[in-house]
Amino acid sequence: MDFFDFLTMAGGLALFLYGMNMLGEGLAKFSGGRFERVLERLTGNPFKAVLLGAGVTAVIQSSSATTVMVVGFVNSGIMSLRQAVGVIMGANVGTTVTSWILGLTGIDSASFLVRLCKPASFSPILAVTGVGLLLFSRRDRLKNVAVILVGFGILMFGMDTMSNAVKPLAQVPEFTGILTRFSNPVLGMLAGLLLTAIVQSSSASVGILQALCATGAVGYGAAVPIIMGQNIGTCVTALLSGAGASKNAKRAALVHLYFNVIGTILFMLGFYGVNAFWPLAFLEEAATPFGIAAVHSIFNLGATVCLLPFSGGLVKLACLTIREEAGRAEEREDEILQLLDPRFLEMPAYAVEQSRAVSVSMAGLAEEALGLSTGLLADYRQEAADRVTELESRVDKFEDQLGSYLMQLGARDMKEEDNSILTVVLHCMGDFERISDHARNVKEAAEEMHGKELCFSEKAGKELEILAAAVRESLRLALRSYAEGDRKLAGQVEPLEEVIDELNREIRKRHIRRLRKGKCTVELGFLLSDITTNLERVADHCSNIALCVLQEGEEEFDPHACLEELRAEDNMEFQGKVMACRQRYRLP
Repeated sequence: MDFFDFLTMAGGLALFLYGMNMLGEGLAKFSGGRFERVLERLTGNPFKAVLLGAGVTAVIQSSSATTVMVVGFVNSGIMSLRQAVGVIMGANVGTTVTSWILGLTGIDSASFLVRLCKPASFSPILAVTGVGLLLFSRRDRLKNVAVILVGFGILMFGMDTMSNAVKPLAQVPEFTGILTRFSNPVLGMLAGLLLTAIVQSSSASVGILQALCATGAVGYGAAVPIIMGQNIGTCVTALLSGAGASKNAKRAALVHLYFNVIGTILFMLGFYGVNAFWPLAFLEEAATPFGIAAVHSIFNLGATVCLLPFSGGLVKLACLTIREEAGRAEEREDEILQLLDPRFLEMPAYAVEQSRAVSVSMAGLAEEALGLSTGLLADYRQEAADRVTELESRVDKFEDQLGSYLMQLGARDMKEEDNSILTVVLHCMGDFERISDHARNVKEAAEEMHGKELCFSEKAGKELEILAAAVRESLRLALRSYAEGDRKLAGQVEPLEEVIDELNREIRKRHIRRLRKGKCTVELGFLLSDITTNLERVADHCSNIALCVLQEGEEEFDPHACLEELRAEDNMEFQGKVMACRQRYRLP
């Protein structure tokens, strides 16, 4: 093997790893977050969890990606640690599918149909089809299919290139000598562990081992312990993803490690114990790609069957390793905010869904703050006032963390519909934050009145309550339309906002009349103006939210044009809704 053969092998390895990465990304985008939602919802039964983990991993071609997702679900509280165990075991089984596909490269026959079944034969057809779709298709879904096809073609071309490049190594004594040393099970296991830890994928490292089998110099005696080490090495990705996560998320990563370590120990003891009494002749034979795939599958299936009944023990072992701190409860971030897990950024469709869920919770906090603050105007309670302050602070925290997360998510390649949702969330979360600020301002006005023992006249109090009720309804409609994506509800906000503007103007006029008659003080007038101004601005933010919902999915986001169209004099439906709102919120 000369320098140029080495370059060819390195190039083939690069193409193989890039193709595997491209294939996984294409499958993740094509799924649109569906695989993640299946993992999240259907893991109550351990056997179903194993099947789901295996199925999802077989499709996305990466046990590491599945396990990292599971760590993220546990970190955000979506999945319990016990639910995660079955999925992790299933992921190890699912990853063996890749090795069987790669094993097809070893098919040797003169039959046209058999030769056509070889990946080296049909992968160029898939790649050409994929490139054609990429060049001429404008639909995102077809482009995702194209990425899958091209990724598979590149992967198989890289595999074939590697296999051809390493064939001359069979004649190199130094190389065969190194592989002979790996017949020592411990050394072989460490070599497999190190290789997989570097490439961050057991599927990729098994593929590299299958390519080396083309030399004919790799015996099963050397290959078996390497495969065992590869299963342990794949745990590195999950362990890294658990860094900085919650204790349960770290435990989920440890469950993955313990499963593979214990499975490897049991397999090695059993396998070499049998070999000690009844020598296994096939260990001296040259390994084949199919043989590698078979060993990989037997180990993972066997480990799952043996350890699934003891999944509770794996959980206890992980909990013993990472204990709760004695003497005080674990400090936890807000559970809702934990949904904004960086691990989900690799699956943009799911990350968008999580971001929207967090923004809905943020909106709920703002709505609660406004309801409490307007209630303080008639019945001041310090506990409720403190709660408004706390809610406003929490909404600020939501805005900071959600904003940072969305900036990272915005840099990802997403489908058009996900981009549309992301745009709405970005526009609306600022409105939610401002609504909580106005709720705090209303609370401060009520606090000042309580401290100075001031109160509005009976008429002014009733007028203010009517205005507050209209604003609360506007906020309820806007937030429901946002949470449910309901355009019909969103269409009811703007007519009510117009009536709120009219109420605000009329209340100010009435206040001036009372002031001239000496029935109200200037100080109360300032407070009333401050309260009505904040309530009117809340209604404006409700209008912004509703307009975002109405324009979701449209190519151009132009709220002003949408507003002009709604308020047009010839829009009889809109004018009818305004009249209905005036009847409901008529001042006495």
